[in-house]
Amino acid sequence: MDALKDLEVWRRACRLAVDVYRLVSVCRDYGFRDQLGRSALSIASNIAEGYERDSAKDRVHFLRTARGSCSETWTQLLIGVEAGFLEKATGLEKSEEVRQISKMVFGLIAHIEKEARSPRS
Repeated sequence: MDALKDLEVWRRACRLAVDVYRLVSVCRDYGFRDQLGRSALSIASNIAEGYERDSAKDRVHFLRTARGSCSETWTQLLIGVEAGFLEKATGLEKSEEVRQISKMVFGLIAHIEKEARSPRS
């Protein structure tokens, strides 16, 4: 687990989850607050779970789930801005951070899949 702390995408996903929880802590719509908090938390959690798996196939499975959670979080942030639950500038800033994290997860998936395909010496 110590190596996980060195993984930038995981650290950024953890920071995002904390930021999102703080952002929605004053939101009176419990359903929105709960769903957005859960999806943001799911990103870092699935990266961590995938990172600890032994096989490339399992790692990629959890990383793909993390990407799905990125899409969910991004969508909810945009809806939150439009619905007036979130301040526009902050909501858009966090949605851009989610996009960047998703790109990083995609890169990690590509790296793991490439390593799995390369012949061992």
